[in-house]
Amino acid sequence: MALDYTRQAFPNEPIAVVQGEKLGRFEGCLQRIRPGESAWGILHNVGVSPGRARFTLGHEFGHYLLHRHLAGADGIFCSTEDIARGQVGGVNIEREADDFAAALLMPLDDFRRQIPPDLKADLHLISACADRYGISLIATVLKWLSYTERRAVLVVARDGFVDWSRSSEPALRTGAFLRAKSGPPIEVPEKSLIANPDPLTDMRVGITQGPSVWFGEESREMTLVADAYDFRASLILLGDAPDRNFGADAEEDPVAIPVDERFRGGL
Repeated sequence: MALDYTRQAFPNEPIAVVQGEKLGRFEGCLQRIRPGESAWGILHNVGVSPGRARFTLGHEFGHYLLHRHLAGADGIFCSTEDIARGQVGGVNIEREADDFAAALLMPLDDFRRQIPPDLKADLHLISACADRYGISLIATVLKWLSYTERRAVLVVARDGFVDWSRSSEPALRTGAFLRAKSGPPIEVPEKSLIANPDPLTDMRVGITQGPSVWFGEESREMTLVADAYDFRASLILLGDAPDRNFGADAEEDPVAIPVDERFRGGL
């Protein structure tokens, strides 16, 4: 699609190469084929799952359509951290490229038919959608979070600390989020499933957690252990709660006093 569409729509600067390369810590990149030439190439890291590579290709195609005018002489290189945190050099282009890839690869109308917005989903249901679209489970969870009417938070941890998190809009509005991008490190709760995976538990259905574990309220925690990528992720489902007037930028709002401050304090 990237090759054919850009050849027709942008014949003076098409994407001419799409291939896998050893990119080290980078997931993918968009760059000129050679300095001084007008044609572009998309590279994705080899040695990752097909779903992860597929999403990276969509992500870099999004960079081409949306951001190629921002690319310097070296192009746009995207690390795992850049893609997860949604920004490069303080500019929120990674989140835009993620949104493009998600819209392209996981059409919203079809996704909503698989998992209606008001449905209390689990990782088995979301995993079925990941298989349907040929995308990684984490990317599929993020797509579900973008439209669900449920209060839900995805927490990704490495070495016992929260690496990054993403909340659904209903969770954001009620203050259920972790400010993992700024501030002191957040240690995962000792009693959480993400800290203590149980091989005897169906972790994609998860367990009910008491108020002392996540956000000061009862929750359902479902966990994915990805040893190959050195991280663990939990999807936290919360019950209903009144809005606390937090907006969509609450995770980056330095003035907001969110639930995560109580969470850090062990309350």
